[in-house]
Amino acid sequence: MNSEVKKENKHFWGFPFTHFSYFFIWATVNGYLTLWMEQVGHLNGAQSGLVFSMMAGISLIFQPFFGVISDKLLFRKDLILIIGAVGIFIGPYFQWAFIPLMKINSFLVAFVTGVFLSFVLNGGVSVVEQYVQRASLANGFEYSHSRLGGSLAGIVASLVAGRLFLWKPDSIFWMCSIAAIIFVCLLLFSDKINMDNASAAGDTSNSLNMQIVGSVFKNKNFWYLCIFYVGASAIFDVFDQQFIIFFKTFFATAAQGTLVYSYMSSAQTLIEFILMFPMPWIINKIGAKKGLIAYGFLTCIRILGSALSPTWGWIVVFRLLAGLEMPLLLTSIMKYIAGAFDIRLYATVYALASNFAKQISVFIFSSVAGHMYDGFGYQHTYVMMGIFVFVITLFSAFALKKEDPVQAGEVAESNASSSTQSSSVENK
Repeated sequence: MNSEVKKENKHFWGFPFTHFSYFFIWATVNGYLTLWMEQVGHLNGAQSGLVFSMMAGISLIFQPFFGVISDKLLFRKDLILIIGAVGIFIGPYFQWAFIPLMKINSFLVAFVTGVFLSFVLNGGVSVVEQYVQRASLANGFEYSHSRLGGSLAGIVASLVAGRLFLWKPDSIFWMCSIAAIIFVCLLLFSDKINMDNASAAGDTSNSLNMQIVGSVFKNKNFWYLCIFYVGASAIFDVFDQQFIIFFKTFFATAAQGTLVYSYMSSAQTLIEFILMFPMPWIINKIGAKKGLIAYGFLTCIRILGSALSPTWGWIVVFRLLAGLEMPLLLTSIMKYIAGAFDIRLYATVYALASNFAKQISVFIFSSVAGHMYDGFGYQHTYVMMGIFVFVITLFSAFALKKEDPVQAGEVAESNASSSTQSSSVENK
């Protein structure tokens, strides 16, 4: 990677704010939707699991199209603006539509909620992530440094949303609508791309065709990456979906558990925020593949640790590990896809492997986990999840190929050339 490009960062600052506004919505909905459905919507574990399954399942329709469209659009903002505009209606939907739909039919409300939220969140997240990643390549900054805005959003959402929920549960969704308005305004008026260096982010000639896209499915490493996401990241999401309900069982009152959960989530995202600074340097040292494997084993430890914890204090300790997991995953996957696949297919691989494949398993596991929680309890279900994550991560450690460190941005091209020449001299 050209050192001159790495210095180009004059258009950096709009992107952390874009990440902040979008992931404020993400953190609020994913952190408190289960609690809202339980206390306000009066859904049981199986019904809540059905909502999450629909969110994951319907996003499977969006993911392939979003990936290919994003690779075709490159830096055009048409799709990402539509996603932001739809997000503005989160407040009105939960205030005025969810409960009436629930009274008609629980499957109907799960389906409509799944279409709505999967478009904005489960499907839309890959569009947002790949857009900023490409901007980082063109503008010459580390993606993880922009993603700090998303981590900060998690901290703010935990502190603000928890208190808003205790005051008036519906207010958290109106905060999401306000964040979506800010997100759209930032895209329109703030985020700028250094188009002189646009080619660093992919082929700007729009030569992408379905034959090139189809080549992804002939790549064994693509399928190995899918398996990794199914076994590690998807279980991570399913584990977190109803975690707050499990956590509250350790407290005398639901309000006390909700408040402690709010503080715990804030501490977790604060750790995540701090670690986003050094994480690109760490991953550049150890490599993106090793970063992914480390994330998988940490996820296994966190799930098993939570299942075996005797008190809520131990659960807090294991929960805080997520502050390390997310920087590891987010930094590693961006660099791994860039370094192990055709850069022209960046958004397609990201959408299909880290979102499409993951959502297939979330779609299946959310409903299954909901029934297992009701039938076997949280602790036994978590033990089975942890063992599953361990097996898949161990397999991925041997199956995934090593990424190209230059293409991944882990080393400069000049440094890589020097290392290669030195090795040649030593071999002689």
